[in-house]
Amino acid sequence: MMKKSNVVRERGKRYMEEYNYTIILEKEDDGGYHAFCPALPGCHTQGDNYDETMINIKDAIIIYIESLKAHHEPIPKEDITIKPLTVTV
Repeated sequence: MMKKSNVVRERGKRYMEEYNYTIILEKEDDGGYHAFCPALPGCHTQGDNYDETMINIKDAIIIYIESLKAHHEPIPKEDITIKPLTVTV
């Protein structure tokens, strides 16, 4: 769930807002990972391993939000529920 939880000061220069989002990682057949943030349409990335993918998705989210801010667009609020579901076929 996304929430503006804090305003933090970065190196004494400017104030930055902190956001929390849910991400989904999917292991790919080739051994890498695909990651995306459902609350931010089109915000996807990949990596050769878990750690690289985590770095890449964090960077992708930062760039996404920076672009929204630069264009004076609203920052999406997360409104998703993740729940396991069993179906019988």
